[in-house]
Amino acid sequence: MEKHIVSKKPDSLWKIIISKFMQNKLAVIGACFLLIIIMGAIFAPILATHDPSHQVLLDKLAPPGADYILGADTLGRDTFSRLLYGSRVSLLVGFASVAGSIFIGTIIGAIAGYYGGRIDSILMRIVDIVISFPSLFLLITLVTIFKPSMYTLILIFAVFGWTGTARLVRGEFLSLRSREFVLAARTMGIKNTKIIFSHILPNALGPIIVSATLGVGGVILAESALSYLGLGIQPPTPSWGNMLQDAQNINIMLKSWWYPLFPGFMILLTVLAFNFVGDGLRDAFDPQITEQ
Repeated sequence: MEKHIVSKKPDSLWKIIISKFMQNKLAVIGACFLLIIIMGAIFAPILATHDPSHQVLLDKLAPPGADYILGADTLGRDTFSRLLYGSRVSLLVGFASVAGSIFIGTIIGAIAGYYGGRIDSILMRIVDIVISFPSLFLLITLVTIFKPSMYTLILIFAVFGWTGTARLVRGEFLSLRSREFVLAARTMGIKNTKIIFSHILPNALGPIIVSATLGVGGVILAESALSYLGLGIQPPTPSWGNMLQDAQNINIMLKSWWYPLFPGFMILLTVLAFNFVGDGLRDAFDPQITEQ
């Protein structure tokens, strides 16, 4: 009697990537935490217990309790409500800055890697020049020259944060441009722009996604540092960084520990979550792992 063998259909690449990502427990925990933070930022007007800008001077530095879940700041504003609205600013700066830098870096890296030769040399020398500037001093200088605001920070982070992505994309294009499907597309007379964006770029998305995920955490940390120094988001607009600005007072650190603790804790956990997710995506997109 004949036996009919039913062959198992191979899983798609994205199913394998998701499966590998889900096996990384820290990455899953980080993704769940980021989802909570993003939802809190979206629904801040509903979840906030107070107006984040409303001042009650009699309640300044009030400890956590029934009236103020996480306490109050030096002007009597609710810390919990300001954390929710501050997450909007910090996440917007992070996502928008990285989106801009990824866009610029991908375009420059793709052109350099695909065409090579003199174009590659010129573009990579530009990358070397931008990287040679001390990033922290450059940020402080530019923010000081221009009026500190959320849009100024986004523009500066985007314009000067694309170099790593450019090098990454260039490396991917250098390895992919000699593949059979690219040579076949050239033989068929397909335009270079279509080959770059329709054939090669989709195969280089993995490292770009990983770089973007890790980059958001770095931008949030940089924005918090600048806001802590008074050079970032300006009050009364709340951000996690400028919520820590008043905590430079040693008396507040010792007697009102809850005031700097919660925004600092949110910065720490959010940056860690982005790093965990980035590590999980890096392992999931690893060809040696996904091909198993």
